[in-house]
Amino acid sequence: MTSLLTEIRTKYNLFSSTQKVIANYILDHPDTVSLLSITELAKKCHTSETTVMRLLKKLDYSSYQIFRINLAKEFSDTPSESIIEEILGDDDINTIKKKVIGHTITAINDLEHSLKDAVIEAALNILLAAKRVLFFGVGASASIAMDAMHKFGKIGLNVCSYPDPHFMNIIASHASADDVLFAVSHTGESLEVLSTVAIAKKNQAKIIALSSFENSTLAQQADIFLSSSTNDKKYHSEAMASRIVQLTIIDILYLSAFMRNEAVFFEALSASRDAVGLNKT
Repeated sequence: MTSLLTEIRTKYNLFSSTQKVIANYILDHPDTVSLLSITELAKKCHTSETTVMRLLKKLDYSSYQIFRINLAKEFSDTPSESIIEEILGDDDINTIKKKVIGHTITAINDLEHSLKDAVIEAALNILLAAKRVLFFGVGASASIAMDAMHKFGKIGLNVCSYPDPHFMNIIASHASADDVLFAVSHTGESLEVLSTVAIAKKNQAKIIALSSFENSTLAQQADIFLSSSTNDKKYHSEAMASRIVQLTIIDILYLSAFMRNEAVFFEALSASRDAVGLNKT
């Protein structure tokens, strides 16, 4: 059974601003919420009972009572894992360390729910059948794209990655139906990435999107969508946590691909290691 708190975190970006206030309160006070009536919860969040129920419907609950019972059971089963604490101004280094680690671990654990096996399988089928894979992202997402290029390039796939939007558009303008564009964008609204995707789609290239927002423009343009959705905090933002989640998704894809044809890919990996070894003393 999927964790209720995990469900809230992975669907967080689909909530309205008012619903996010309620979601934040639930995530920060699961023990308290399990004891509140719907009227009391609405009052705590300065909203209406109707808004609370709209949020619950997005979580596939038609009854507040059932929601509250499930929340109480989940918190009693794993109380230490239920609350992701906000970083406060007077926190010392040790406390900040624990909170950041805890938030990151929770975000990675949520992948068990948000990243479906069938989606991984579909992404692998496209990646391994491609003539060429273009890993593109700008800003912080460029480092994710480069990491993916590095991993898949080591096992012999025909890959490239450019952080410059001009290069991205140039390469995409020569893409074909045999190519795959693996687009990385935390928000899924980066104009540079969307521009490149539009060019690649015009040339019938397939699109794999890695983003935190399921309802983003990039997700809607993709053939395959890989979700790195995380619940943000005031200082430890979702962009920080999603970076680690995205790198984890790349690792999952890479190792799953590797194990599909271990003998061939191990030979390619060995050749890559030998080549790199020439630059070492």
